[in-house]
Amino acid sequence: MSNHFSLALGIGTQNLAGDWLEVYYPNPILHPEPALVAVFAEQLGYTGGNQAIALSTSQCAALGKALRDAGFAEPGALAEQLQHSSRPLVVTLLETDDAPITTPGAYLKLHLLSHRLVKPHEVVLAGLFPLLPNVAWTNQGAIDIQELPQRQLQARLRGDDLQVFSVDKFPIMTNYVVPTGVRIADTARVRLGAYIGEGTTVMHEGFINFNAGTAGTSMVEGRISAGVFVGKGSDLGGGCSTMGTLSGGGNIVISVGEGCLIGANAGIGIPLGDRCTVEAGLYITAGLKVALLDEHDNQIGIVKARELASQPDLLFRRNSQTGAIECKTNKSAIALNEMLHAHN
Repeated sequence: MSNHFSLALGIGTQNLAGDWLEVYYPNPILHPEPALVAVFAEQLGYTGGNQAIALSTSQCAALGKALRDAGFAEPGALAEQLQHSSRPLVVTLLETDDAPITTPGAYLKLHLLSHRLVKPHEVVLAGLFPLLPNVAWTNQGAIDIQELPQRQLQARLRGDDLQVFSVDKFPIMTNYVVPTGVRIADTARVRLGAYIGEGTTVMHEGFINFNAGTAGTSMVEGRISAGVFVGKGSDLGGGCSTMGTLSGGGNIVISVGEGCLIGANAGIGIPLGDRCTVEAGLYITAGLKVALLDEHDNQIGIVKARELASQPDLLFRRNSQTGAIECKTNKSAIALNEMLHAHN
């Protein structure tokens, strides 16, 4: 078989009509070997393209043996484990990184992000939303919204308590993937499809959307919106926000460079370069007029904030006397508190 983008074996949930609600992939593979894809093709009759193929337990057992015989011990062992599943099984093969066309395919791309196999904006997610059904996420797993009332009744009749934790298209990331070297105080605030870099701490009020996240050591006490990627060593203060493509940023890709600080209750609607600081409570939007100051705090011009996008070493602040928004060179380095970022 030719080179493929991704491949994964998964366990999922279907509604009564047989539609996929969600899929869990324990070990997704990016750029699988052609010989590995060939084993799947021979066993499942796969001839190419982007497909999600439902798998019976007997097919899974045969696949596991074939994989081991071909020298692929790890995926073979996984297939042999999955043959004992009481839940529906699926193999998803993506020959190309095109827009997803199936729910299992959409879930595979979200897994690739949270497994740190790809970074935000490195995978095509166009058309994702229609493929993610709005699901009741409960202590008994994912339940179709239309089937929820009957399931609630059945639970009560058994004397059980069916708890609905959320109703959403996206599940909690940590129910599928727990990246190494991170702290997450409230797991409900990090969606599947988030990329959480090694050394990141997400405090209780921190939030990270899908196709967004942190490259490395960061303290997140604010909101990282969809599409926003935060560089290593940058901190987001309590209640601050980043304007993502789903929250007003439009086609502008908002990002935060390395060694930045966004103060408490501040926000950005432009990309920040490295070592930038935004004063607490100050929201920088693209059209905001900003006074430029020299090293002696003399005004040397006025520009719109978008003209300062991605520029390094900037300090954004509000003049307490005039209320004007000012920008000057940020000479004071932001030293991260090592204790706060410790994960040991």
